[in-house]
Amino acid sequence: MRVNLFAYALIGLLVLQSCSSAQAAEQSQPSPSVQRVGYFQDDDESVVEALEETIEKLELRMREMEDDVQRHLETPDEYAGVKKQANAFEERMKSLEKSFEKSNESLEKVENTLPGLLFHSHKSPKIQFFGRIHIDYWAFPNFDEGLAPFESGGDPQDRVNFRRLRIGVKGDLTDNMFYKYEGEFAGGNNPSYRDAFIGFRDVPLLNTVIIGNHKRPYGLDHLNSSRHNVFIERPFVVEAFNQDSRRIGASSSGVSKDQGENWRFGVWHQILTQNESGYIGDDYQLELAGRYAKTYWYDESSGGRGWGHFAISGSIGDPGTDAQGRTGADYRTRPEARSNGRWLDTGGISNAQTNYLIGLESAFNVGQFNFTGEYLRVGVDRDGGSQDVSFDGYYGQVSYFLTGEHRSWNRKSGTLARIKPLENFFLTRGCDGDLLRGWGAWEVAARYSYADLTDADIIGGEAESLTLGVNWYWNDYARMQFNYILGEVDRAPEGEGDYEIFGARIMVDF
Repeated sequence: MRVNLFAYALIGLLVLQSCSSAQAAEQSQPSPSVQRVGYFQDDDESVVEALEETIEKLELRMREMEDDVQRHLETPDEYAGVKKQANAFEERMKSLEKSFEKSNESLEKVENTLPGLLFHSHKSPKIQFFGRIHIDYWAFPNFDEGLAPFESGGDPQDRVNFRRLRIGVKGDLTDNMFYKYEGEFAGGNNPSYRDAFIGFRDVPLLNTVIIGNHKRPYGLDHLNSSRHNVFIERPFVVEAFNQDSRRIGASSSGVSKDQGENWRFGVWHQILTQNESGYIGDDYQLELAGRYAKTYWYDESSGGRGWGHFAISGSIGDPGTDAQGRTGADYRTRPEARSNGRWLDTGGISNAQTNYLIGLESAFNVGQFNFTGEYLRVGVDRDGGSQDVSFDGYYGQVSYFLTGEHRSWNRKSGTLARIKPLENFFLTRGCDGDLLRGWGAWEVAARYSYADLTDADIIGGEAESLTLGVNWYWNDYARMQFNYILGEVDRAPEGEGDYEIFGARIMVDF
């Protein structure tokens, strides 16, 4: 019996030794620096190889152990009992070895079947997730009864709502092919899409080509991302002439080597389809649109604290009529806030044959101070004896950072870029109990906005507003905005009056 215990002890020590060797082999592998897919990662093969080597060493020791045990055993029966136990242990080791082989085969199978998701030591992911959350509060402390016809229910109600709830994916398919999809879920049970396209880089003559739902190239305040705009909502003229900005189309864009010039041109449908599966109709309602932008000054030495921008844009198209009776010659907008109704609205302009647009942009930044202004004009040529009409509008805005930051500029696209606070917002207590705080970045702004959508027999309304704003940047990706708006709408004989609106937004993007 003493010899049996001695043999079992030897076997136990060998098992512990093999397990320790396997763990050491696994821990000796470098930490994975790539993404994990399922239960496999790039150092699993090394672990399997280490375990296989350990099993081979264990088998060798088992044979040596059998010889040692036989020399110490007193009777053949005792030897037979120990050998039986050893054979059972050896079978168990073979079973484990087969399991490791199957794991290795499974790893290879995953790599072969999911080559786009499983990758090793890639500097950037194949797929990138992103999104934004905008939570709004709107109040209408003063609202003239003369504006009641423009708002469902006659009186705009205060509201707390999600203005944007977006999640998207983007990435590269090959070195020169990319994609992007962004869904909008702020509509509750009525989700829609925003950017949804495929693209190609380094195309001869055309540079970058995009095919799908993406922004038309006019209206700087629409080309800017809502993540970076100075005010909560866009001015009358930009939203009226380019409602929601995105349409199905194909475009080409490029930028000069010194990033001083950039351009985009292409062809788009004029009907908004982001709440639908696409366009339906025999009349394609196409428009040709383009934009040329120049950053005529950019102070490299200060990291872009000084810059100047100018751009011209335009379009010409056939407004037509789709299968649902909608025309591209239809211009409308809310009062630079979230309301149920469009307080300026031309309706679908009858007998529209051709529509065109021209836009001028100017912006410059000197340290903490920024100025931006735009002018847009739309014309509609009509047949059937109807009179041609035109509408226009403009805005000018200034902003100033109280905490020393500056308005950043993206020279590649000719648009505003992300603000980076000099100090993030935080509030905590130190080890000695003192209150520690960071103020974030603070910006004050003002905007005057005007639009005239009335001409001949089209009564779309005339409006002007003054907006005062305060922006509090908590960090690079989160901020609060506060807007106070005083405005007036004249859309006689349907209605006219003054209004007062207060808005606030908490926003993050990731």
